[in-house]
Amino acid sequence: MVFTGSGGQGVITAAIVLAEAAAIFENLSATQTQSYGPEARGGATRADVIISDGEIRFPKVVQANVMVCLTQQAYNKYSSFVRPGGLLLSDSKYVRTESKVDARQVQLPMYQCVMDQIGRPIVYNICVLGVVIGLTGVIGPESIMKVLEKRIPPDLLAMNRKALDLGLCLVSGLAAAAPEGCEGIEE
Repeated sequence: MVFTGSGGQGVITAAIVLAEAAAIFENLSATQTQSYGPEARGGATRADVIISDGEIRFPKVVQANVMVCLTQQAYNKYSSFVRPGGLLLSDSKYVRTESKVDARQVQLPMYQCVMDQIGRPIVYNICVLGVVIGLTGVIGPESIMKVLEKRIPPDLLAMNRKALDLGLCLVSGLAAAAPEGCEGIEE
C-alpha cells in the first residue's frame, strides 16, 4: 500500500499506525517506509506499507495493490504506481481523477465528512485508515484502536474512534445509501 498526500495530512502517521496494528495485533509481517519534502507542512509525502503473512524481502513498494492519493499533486505523481486492477483511493475534495489509470478508482468525500461530522481535521488520516481497512479487510478496526490507545492522549480516543467508524461507514455507503451528511459518494 502507498499513502500519498501533503505534509500535515497525517499520511505518514496513518501508515505507521497501520503497519504497527498489522505487526503487533494481527500477527502479520509489516514494513513501513516514508519520504517527504523539506517543508514542515504542505510538502509532498509518501509512505509505503507492506503487510504479509509471509516474509517481506524488500521494504519499498514497487507497484501498489492499494494507492491512496489525498492531493492532486500526489495523484498526478503517484497514480501510475498502482498495480493494474489495484485500488486507487482519493478524496473528492482534493483530487480530480482521470480514467487513464488501470485500477478500481474509489473517490470519497473523506475530508468533508470529517469536517461535517467531527469538525476537526486532525483525525482526517484516521478516517482514511477506516476507509482503507474497510475496502481491503487487511486488518480489523480494533487493531487500529489498540495502536491509537498507545500513541495518543486518552481524551482524543473518542474522536479518533468516531473518525475510524466514519471511514468504515463511508465504505459501507458504497453498497448502500451514503451516511447522513456525507452524500456524494462516487465510485
